[in-house]
Amino acid sequence: MQKIKYLGALVGLLGMIVVVGLIVWSGVDEVAMAVASVGFGIVFLVLTRVVTVSVAGAGWWLLFPPSLRPTLQTCVTLRFVREGANSLLPMPQIGGDLIGARLLSFRGIPGVLSAASIIVDVLMQAITQFLFAFLGLLVLLAIGKHETLIEVATIGIACAVPLLVGFFFAQRQTGKRILKSIVGRMTGDGNWRALGTIDAVYEQFAKIYAAHSGLAISCIVHFSGWIIGVLEVFIVFHFMGHPVSLAEALVIESLMHAIRGAAFALPGSLGAQEGGLILLCAVFGIPPEQALALSLVKRAGDLAVGVPGLLGWHVMEWGRIVPITFEKRRFEKSPRLEKAQFRQMPVELRSRDH
Repeated sequence: MQKIKYLGALVGLLGMIVVVGLIVWSGVDEVAMAVASVGFGIVFLVLTRVVTVSVAGAGWWLLFPPSLRPTLQTCVTLRFVREGANSLLPMPQIGGDLIGARLLSFRGIPGVLSAASIIVDVLMQAITQFLFAFLGLLVLLAIGKHETLIEVATIGIACAVPLLVGFFFAQRQTGKRILKSIVGRMTGDGNWRALGTIDAVYEQFAKIYAAHSGLAISCIVHFSGWIIGVLEVFIVFHFMGHPVSLAEALVIESLMHAIRGAAFALPGSLGAQEGGLILLCAVFGIPPEQALALSLVKRAGDLAVGVPGLLGWHVMEWGRIVPITFEKRRFEKSPRLEKAQFRQMPVELRSRDH
């Protein structure tokens, strides 16, 4: 785990170097002036981002079975935590999803359901992002600009299809058999406890996928979130004095997210987002300094939404650690525990001394 953290930090540093290099290449003063020209528009961008993240949280909430569904507020709050971790921490862009699953288990949701819901939600986001990118490609074809970009985008979208299909079938029974076989061979223990956990997670997959209406509505909600995000590009260029049409904003936003999705292993897609926006904006005659300004303003939105999410994560962790520490000290001071008390203690607090 420590090696992964260091590797993420190194990759993030390299991405930052690429970003700085692009800014220097485009002209530091020009980029700074373009960012400053957005002015009050950044407030509207942040508000748009708050809406899109909240919509994504609602899409996740809809996946839960009604009898075990957490509150909408819980899912939306944890969605901000996931967004902050994925955008700002030096880890691949799935780290925040793992954190979200852990925090959800603190709210009384079984761990296996938390894990299964996150995995299915990631798939729903990937599918709707694919549809969003496909819509952007169709609009680009209708506009009739830049045949090379159309070819590259078509190839990229086509390559995503087998990945999505594979991710889906990995959550079905065939995937379970393969996973259990791999884990069993690695451990050499066909009765290892984790294999039962795998069975439990796949049982939750089956329950989630059996609710077809919930899946369909979740997809619609997630897709609407991507569409709302188009306003970010439209707002930034409007305040920058280089207005674009909604169709052009849709192409830029959708294909930018396709690039970010392909670069999911890079923390915050550093470098990939900036380079992608320069290429996409060039199609519509937007100069590099304004494309980089768009990226930087978007990253300011990441900070405005992500920092509160990360603070919320630490508050939740602290709210769990303090009571456990208090209870542990109380038990340690007690000369003797009754058996009934001992059975009620959290597993992690039991010691050999008792």
